[in-house]
Amino acid sequence: MQQDSSSEAESEKPLPEDASGNFQDVEHPSPEEGEVADDSVVEEEDNQEPSLEEQVAEWRERAIRSAADLENFRKRMEREKGEARRYANQSLLEELLPVLDNFHMGLDAASADAESMIFRGMEMVKKQLDDFLSGQGVEEVSAEGKMFDPAVHEAVSQEDCEASPEGSVLRVIRRGFQMGERLLRPANVVVSRTPQSEEPSEEMEEES
Repeated sequence: MQQDSSSEAESEKPLPEDASGNFQDVEHPSPEEGEVADDSVVEEEDNQEPSLEEQVAEWRERAIRSAADLENFRKRMEREKGEARRYANQSLLEELLPVLDNFHMGLDAASADAESMIFRGMEMVKKQLDDFLSGQGVEEVSAEGKMFDPAVHEAVSQEDCEASPEGSVLRVIRRGFQMGERLLRPANVVVSRTPQSEEPSEEMEEES
């Protein structure tokens, strides 16, 4: 009975009055426009995980990219290792070239007596040197009779020559060598040029 009397008292509680003495209606707050009443739907969408097929596809793509990167790295390391082995003696061969120049000068001097034992012995040494250079992948730069190529030739002078086209190599002053695709030393050459036509002399002009 006491509970019933208390509930009736609460129900009979007067409504609040405003400044003019009128009773105010109590409004219950309503959700604003665009506001979701229940945030559980949004949280459920945000926490939705990708499907198993999407995860498998993603990991497959990652595995393919990793395998491709690893294969490229392996090929690059093999190429660099091969170049390191191939050009390991480059500095030694570059220092050997002046010795070869002096040897060929002596061979040219000894060729005056082609029947001498000195010349024959030097010819044998020359063959051994040529075989050694060939085994190291060293080749002489082709120059004489070729068109001048600044990539492998170094012009030391020019000479007038009517028989050869302008820009062709007339003589080799110092031989050049290359090791595979690398240039050890350019060839010093003499390049031809077209002779300039002589201007008529003043006497010829006066006679005309």
